[in-house]
Amino acid sequence: MKIKFTVNGKKVVVDCEPSKTLLKVLREDLFLTGTKEGCGKGECGACTVIMDAMAVNSCIIPIGQVAGKSLNTIEGLSKSGELHPLQKAFIEEGAVQCGFCIPGMILSAKALLDINKNPSTNDIKVALSGNLCRCTGYTKIIEAVKKSAIMMRAQR
Repeated sequence: MKIKFTVNGKKVVVDCEPSKTLLKVLREDLFLTGTKEGCGKGECGACTVIMDAMAVNSCIIPIGQVAGKSLNTIEGLSKSGELHPLQKAFIEEGAVQCGFCIPGMILSAKALLDINKNPSTNDIKVALSGNLCRCTGYTKIIEAVKKSAIMMRAQR
């Protein structure tokens, strides 16, 4: 089945079984390997992408449900070689250790910051509640999201 959708601003068409997961299509067919597979059950958040402005777990979404949608992956955040403020803040705040969960964390945070320019600590915790990190703990990640919110407000 041919399925048309947009990824990081580019229109794509994939020909595959409609039950294949979005995660598998991103990694295996579109070679966008920044999206990680952790649990494969929608519980860890490593596979988080933004679909039509919402953070979603790509490991549990059949590609057939993506037709006509707009997706953003971690590969689509930087522009012209310039890191997104979230990426910069995660580096500057030391919020990255092994890095496995970070693409999902950053995209969950971006979905939050796209609708809430000045989130509280609790807002950030709620937005990231579907993302598990086994290395850093969450303090530096929360600080990175706060810092990026400030950076993003300054850019506007």
